[in-house]
Amino acid sequence: MPSDIEAIAEQVFVALADPSRRSILATLASGGPATATDLADRLPITRQAIAKHLALLTDAGLVIPEQGERRRIRYALRSAPMQVAQQFLAALARDWDGPLAALKEHLEGS
Repeated sequence: MPSDIEAIAEQVFVALADPSRRSILATLASGGPATATDLADRLPITRQAIAKHLALLTDAGLVIPEQGERRRIRYALRSAPMQVAQQFLAALARDWDGPLAALKEHLEGS
């Protein structure tokens, strides 16, 4: 598997490992693009913590900052890295299917 796919998948998995970042992503998914202040109003997380989480989500490519009105930065979801992580998991599952089927066959034959 190409290392760039693995690196992108790793960044996505690290980003998704934190419940606060998952909450931010879920809020953006349900409510559309938002500023860090908007997110702090909707979530039980401080604006400073949200800013740190948004920086990591931006580095992972899961959100993209957009220039809003009055120099406010709005963050929008970006699905491409999530799709790469899904492809990584699908390939991993395919790699497991053969050996697991062989093991099942072996165990059932015993």
